Amino acid sequence: MNIVALATPYGVGAISIIRLSGKDALSIADKICGSLTPRVAHLKELKDRDGNVLDEAIVIYFKAPFSFTGEDVVEFQTHGGVVVANLIIDEILAYGARVADPGEFSKRALLNGKIDLAKAESIQGLINARSEGAAKILARVMSGELGLFCDTLRDELISTLAYTETCIDYADDDLPADIMEQIKLKLKEVSSKLDHIISISNSKKGLIDGYKVAIIGCPNVGKSSILNSLLNYERAIISDTPGTTRDTIEEQIKVGTHLVRIIDTAGIRHSDHDIENIGIEYSKRAANSADIIICVFDSSRASNSEDIAILDFINSLNKKVIFVLNKSDLEFKFDLDIDGILLSAKDECSALKFALESYLNSQDTNEIMLSSNRQIKACQDAKNAIDRATELLDESVLELFAYEINRAIKEIGSITKPLQNSEILDKMFSSFCLGK
Repeated sequence: MNIVALATPYGVGAISIIRLSGKDALSIADKICGSLTPRVAHLKELKDRDGNVLDEAIVIYFKAPFSFTGEDVVEFQTHGGVVVANLIIDEILAYGARVADPGEFSKRALLNGKIDLAKAESIQGLINARSEGAAKILARVMSGELGLFCDTLRDELISTLAYTETCIDYADDDLPADIMEQIKLKLKEVSSKLDHIISISNSKKGLIDGYKVAIIGCPNVGKSSILNSLLNYERAIISDTPGTTRDTIEEQIKVGTHLVRIIDTAGIRHSDHDIENIGIEYSKRAANSADIIICVFDSSRASNSEDIAILDFINSLNKKVIFVLNKSDLEFKFDLDIDGILLSAKDECSALKFALESYLNSQDTNEIMLSSNRQIKACQDAKNAIDRATELLDESVLELFAYEINRAIKEIGSITKPLQNSEILDKMFSSFCLGK
């Protein structure tokens, strides 16, 4: 079936790109703009069925299998604007194509062997990259680094399995005395490599998904003032009345090369007010889900039991915490031993911005990473299978050992190779952009 979609965002812009893929893509394009030569940019008039000119555009034909999807593909680079693009898409639909499902172009590329599963996921991740570091990581995955990593591990496990099959088939013959130790050493190396990539991928997921930063503290310590200062505009209501902020406020800001989600929360304290308590629960949830916490204290007053409770709560989370002592324009009275940034949020927050950017930059990595939760789970399942296999090897249960190694090989292979279950593939590609 021929599919068509707008590959650029809807809205006003210089150009809109319409992508058409399928066995009849060339014949459909011929009816709209005339004959095309593969891989040549043609300036063509695009006409409707009555011969009326819809637009003058650049049209490029990619002949199968030398295209993104592996099928015949035609791209129409029209003038920007929703109206023009929709008129052309309507003509293409009238000639028998249908609107593509989200991610269907990438899914066809996968099924036609043009890309592997890791590259498909990295394409979507690259589109949604939240930092320059994420873009570089995902570009390396697209170039095949993750595929090479997986292939290397699979080869090592297959080699180990071959050794084991030899032991099973020739159990009565004399085999090298150290063969079992060699197998265990190889499994330990593979398990260690998997453990490392899982660990680094979990700890630095914010590079790809975007870091979430929660501003936490007691009421009236200046959390909303800090948010407004970071955003450079008055987003949150500021008042001397404690408990003004009752709900979380989320905004997206650029910190250096990183795009982060910053959350202003309600003040955490003991309250008998039902509505305020709901806000406090939201604040705690925000802190639990955040990658980084900005913990704010009022430096113009002595500490109290609520400040200590905040510290205990923050310390229980095992998160990166940046402490801020706000209201530095007033007399300093705070008496807890905290290594915090002293500032006055109503003036500026440059020191806090610098600390936040420095930490985010420290999270950049040149190491290969897994780009999705699915990949992380596959590696974790493979590692668990290898660890179980090692225990079975110690017990000389070689048949079950071989089963677990085969399972590990299958899990690692699933990172790059397409799964056979079409429903799983449909679910995976449903999060992709329309036209991708």
